[in-house]
Amino acid sequence: MPLRKFFKTSLPAAIDLSSQTIMWTIEAIYIGKLGASALAGHSMAIQIVLVFFALLLTFVIGAGLIINRHLGANDVRQANHIFGQAMMMGIILAILFAIIWHSGAVHLFHIIKEDGGASARAAGIIYLQTVAFFGPLIMINFVATGILRAIGDTRYSMFVNLTVNGINVVLAPILIFGLFGIPALQVKGAAIAVGIAHSIGFAISFYLVRSKKTQLYLSFKELTTPNFKSFKELFKMGLPTTVEQLTWGLGQLVVISFAGAVSVVILSTHAIFMRIQNVLSMVYMGFGLAAMSQMGKNLGADDKELAESAAHTAHRAMALFIGITVLLMIVFSKAVIHVFTTDAATVALGQKAIFIFAFAQIPKALNNVLSGNLRGIGMLHWLMFSTIAFVVVFEIGFNYISLFILGWGLYGMWGIQAADETIRLLLNYLRFKNGSWRRKKGA
Repeated sequence: MPLRKFFKTSLPAAIDLSSQTIMWTIEAIYIGKLGASALAGHSMAIQIVLVFFALLLTFVIGAGLIINRHLGANDVRQANHIFGQAMMMGIILAILFAIIWHSGAVHLFHIIKEDGGASARAAGIIYLQTVAFFGPLIMINFVATGILRAIGDTRYSMFVNLTVNGINVVLAPILIFGLFGIPALQVKGAAIAVGIAHSIGFAISFYLVRSKKTQLYLSFKELTTPNFKSFKELFKMGLPTTVEQLTWGLGQLVVISFAGAVSVVILSTHAIFMRIQNVLSMVYMGFGLAAMSQMGKNLGADDKELAESAAHTAHRAMALFIGITVLLMIVFSKAVIHVFTTDAATVALGQKAIFIFAFAQIPKALNNVLSGNLRGIGMLHWLMFSTIAFVVVFEIGFNYISLFILGWGLYGMWGIQAADETIRLLLNYLRFKNGSWRRKKGA
């Protein structure tokens, strides 16, 4: 499979996914000007939002995996049925999660326990409770665009998210800092800007899936008629990925709470690195989803030779991207940290630790694409159990020892993540090379 064909699907997905985290990064830069506490609280709020998004992946990834097989076999009717059922469950969960965000915010932010962390807690609570008012539309749009992206309709998902984040980038500074005579709403203003932009995105996505412009069509009959057999299939295919992503998200939430218990400086610096990694992870995920989509469709058409060729192409493309990215991060390390904050202590720590952070991205990037191929093959339980094991042992266990017993601080946190990703990359590569999936009929 030529690189050009792979990039045609993967680059729009990477741009699409990274646009949201770039917007969160720009938002973090704005909020960072309000102080380190506001930045820490906002960053934790985003981490909580990401945990709930991970739960929705049951229907995004599950539907994508099933739909790709149906599209590969030219069964469009069944593909549309699965799409409608996934959207139905997405709507129900979106409403439930928005209620949890608003009513549970105060309790969720008790994990910031350090003395002087009250202002960080307050900032996070305000942000999460405000976003909750727009939560249903935000999450429904997340499910719809996620499924379009997972089946390779990346041009449309990119258009929606670029529009959303373009609106957000204009509204955020106006509402945060009070420009053009509007009151300065600070953290609350950032949340309102997010809500307005994503509500507009929801309207665009709804139009697209009803207009027959995409590979899928949202039928109101499929959306309102429950099919429990299809629900079961969605859960079976999507639940391992949801558990995998939720475990990783919760693990990172525990790690960021460890950082908050040590010092606000470590928390705010770690938050900056997480911001950068979140942007990069969306690029990794874009490449990974393209790999998953190609793998699923090729296996649905029972063309295993093309499936393997596409997998190798995805790996080469990711290696090229991450090599250039790491080089740029190292060369411009000082400028990268200064973009986020002017706090002297945070800047000093960030400039010293960015090198180990940058090198940790190499195995993480390659592992994301390899995981996408394994997901397209159907090795969902392998990915789930390996993630659980590594999060418990490395991200939680070793980080606790590193921070509270050995006192290695930020260097230990990112060194542990680099080791985690490297070992998982090797294990996943051996799993892929094993080749048993090539011998399975309809694998």
